[in-house]
This record gives sequence, structure tokens and C-alpha cells, in this order.
Amino acid sequence: MGPREEFQLEVEKNIDGLVEDNDLQALSRLWIREATPHKWSYNFSWLGRPAIQLPNDGWALQELVWKTRPDLIIETGIAHGGSLIYSASLLALLDLCDATENGETLDPRKPKRKVLGIDIDIRAHNREAIEAHPLFPRIEMIEGSSIAQDTIDKVKAVASGYKRILVCLDSNHTHDHVLAELEAYAPLVTSESYCIVFDTLIEDTPVALGGDRPWGPGNSPKSAVHAFLETNKDFEIDRRIDRKLQITVAPDGFLKRVS
Repeated sequence: MGPREEFQLEVEKNIDGLVEDNDLQALSRLWIREATPHKWSYNFSWLGRPAIQLPNDGWALQELVWKTRPDLIIETGIAHGGSLIYSASLLALLDLCDATENGETLDPRKPKRKVLGIDIDIRAHNREAIEAHPLFPRIEMIEGSSIAQDTIDKVKAVASGYKRILVCLDSNHTHDHVLAELEAYAPLVTSESYCIVFDTLIEDTPVALGGDRPWGPGNSPKSAVHAFLETNKDFEIDRRIDRKLQITVAPDGFLKRVS
């Protein structure tokens, strides 16, 4: 066994320990609960655009993008566009690596990989900033409800031109909406790739922290995930990811397509 293999084995043992450490998992949930009133996730940006995510989850996405090497990332929920820019930058790096390995010349005007973002309301100032960003050639946006049939048809038309697809769901967080998104977009995920359902932690968060939002325990992305998996055996929860992260908005939310 070489040094790389030895290191990876050590990492796997580390994660095994995290999986078994219920006290640390409880402490992590407590930390998130205490940080939530401060809107901690609002305080970060990527290449100039606000990205309302926990840094740990962004790091996990980077690892999955490198592992699965998607041609297309589909995201529901755009907000300020930071997540779109982040995904676009990861895909740009994949293209750069491919070109370097194959001795090709990149044409930034014709990127091979792309991010498709969907939002029911793309505010004018956010659209303007996203369209002005240097990575915008890698981004396509659809304005409309992510569960409207017209939107779903448009997404499927775009997805038909790509071989490897990863999906991120982060829009309306009610059970019915997320379940409808899963039914619409999870089938687009290719084998061994992922559908990431964000904000599943709502299920385990005190109701008071949700304010006047329509979602909460029992009516959350996590309840939708478990309902979806009851009738869909093509996916399974990759719990080693959120156990490794500890600080994450997506416990039980990293769904791997296994068939």
C-alpha cells in the first residue's frame, strides 16, 4: 500500500469515527441552531456574488463535482446567484483539467459544461449582476416555478444534450414542493451522480427559528426526501457525507443514484 492509499484509509477511519460519534453530531446541531438567528450562512460570497450556503456544504459540492465530473449542474433557487457562479467555476476548472490532459485549447465563448438555474422570481438586480459576471457564458437561467410543467419541460430539453448530470434543490422548502422537485428532476441525475437536497435540517430545527415561513418539522425537505425514497429505489442517502461535514444544512440530503 502506497502513501496515498494509506492516507485515504486514514480518512475513511476518521469518517467512521464521525459516523459513530453521536455526541459530536448533537453538538453540531446545537451549533447550527445557535448560529441560525445570526443568519450565518448569509455572510459569504463566491467571486463577488453572495452565496447563501454554509462553507462546509460548498466544499462537499466541490468534492462531488470532481468525483462525478458532471457536464450539467441543475439548480433550483437562484437568489443572488452565488451558487450558480460557484458551480460554474467548478465546471470551468473541470474543462481546464480536461483540456490540459488532452492537449486541447479552451474557447471561453463555447464552454463544454454548463449550469442551469431555475427560480420563480429572478430579481432584476440579481439577473443584471449574474449576466455581467465573467462566468455567465456557462450559465443559463429559467424564470418560473420549478414544479410547473412548462419549466420542467424546458429543463428536460436542456438536459437532453448532456451525458452526466448533477442536481441541487434549494428553492421552496415545503414537503410538497420538494417532493415534486424530486419527482421531476431526480430522474435526470445520471448513475453514480447526486441529487443534493438542501435545508433538510429544517426537520430538526425548533419551529420558532423558522419565523413565519410555511415550512417546518414534518413539512420540510427531509420529510420529502424520505417520502421520495419510499417509492424510489434508484437513490440512497450517502450519510457519510453529512456525517463527515457535521456542520451542514443537508443532513440526509446527499442522495446518490445507485441504479
